Amino acid sequence: MLDDFFKYQAQTSPHPLAMEISHANGSYIYDTNNNAYLDFVAGVSACTLGHNHPRVVNAIKSQLDKYMHVMVYGEYIQKPAVELTKLLAEHLPLPLEKTYLTNSGTEAIEGALKLAKRATGRSEIIAANKAYHGNTMGSMSVMGFEERKQAFRPLLPNVRFIDFNKESCLKYITTKTACVILETIQGGAGFIVPSNNYLQKVQKRCNEVGALLILDEIQPGVGRTGKLFGFQHYNCIPDILVTGKGLGGGMPIGAFTASSKLMDLLSDNPKLGHITTFGGHPIIAASALATLQEVTKSHLMQQTLEKEQLFRKLLVHPLIKDIRGKGLMLAIITPSDAITNALILKCQDAGLILFWLLFESKAVRITPPLTISNEEITKGCNIIIDILNVLQQEI
Repeated sequence: MLDDFFKYQAQTSPHPLAMEISHANGSYIYDTNNNAYLDFVAGVSACTLGHNHPRVVNAIKSQLDKYMHVMVYGEYIQKPAVELTKLLAEHLPLPLEKTYLTNSGTEAIEGALKLAKRATGRSEIIAANKAYHGNTMGSMSVMGFEERKQAFRPLLPNVRFIDFNKESCLKYITTKTACVILETIQGGAGFIVPSNNYLQKVQKRCNEVGALLILDEIQPGVGRTGKLFGFQHYNCIPDILVTGKGLGGGMPIGAFTASSKLMDLLSDNPKLGHITTFGGHPIIAASALATLQEVTKSHLMQQTLEKEQLFRKLLVHPLIKDIRGKGLMLAIITPSDAITNALILKCQDAGLILFWLLFESKAVRITPPLTISNEEITKGCNIIIDILNVLQQEI
């Protein structure tokens, strides 16, 4: 299987971890040698309720017995998709009321950028340095990391970059700007949270010049920060909200939400302003609906903030220089790339899954399922501290 993995399946990096998976359940992933790994990554923030959550699995199986794909997006009334978009609207502030379901977060970003251009008649897009919004051509165009995109130019024109949390850059948002696109909490940059009412000030500037604010909640969304969406911490409501990852409960999904007035622009002049074959797929929508129901009806969001404090209490060590982020979207910052790499790899050997962030090479990702127990958090943190003790002795 290892040989076939490298021979037939395209890779995303020269050195993938290449763990061969047997099964997964709850907060654990098992390899084909039946070794158990405590999962502090959750499929990179995607498995909100852990692995094989009964509510999600039952929703998928129930829908599977009824029908799968029957028609391209937006033509037929399919109950899972309608109920999912309705539930989203019920838990979002106005005017965020109508949702377009896609197959991935990056596709939702593409749709949001198109909608902003269609609504404003403008072409300029402002994004943040060290931003990550996906890897298709439009999403890559608003990625604030030249090293990762220079080989694929030319990309979208008229994209300008500003520094996240730097108020002096707001002057660059003008009457030429179609939209400002930001991650509510910067992910690849190292889980950077907005400070000093930054998002509120960006929104105010956008309103002054007639630009739209797009907030990317693909990672912080669906309860991960202790509220359903991260922006709800910051007294700011975007014009367009983008989500994905954790919404699907382990299944592939993306979505962008706006007012009916804005979203209806994609249905006419021209027709089919955004179109997808598999968006809103009934199996995926059923999984997402079950996930969203569980998150909104349980105490998971409240517990997320309590679990954050437990992580911060337990992860105290001379080689931990900072813990960034909010809720269960946390990043350990170590003194060097080498320590970060060693910690991640040695923890996997010890039965704990950690991972890297895209652009901050000193960061260690901690984004476990929201369902992780306090006992599992304690177990994983003890492994981290033990490994750091070994690394400190080696230094």
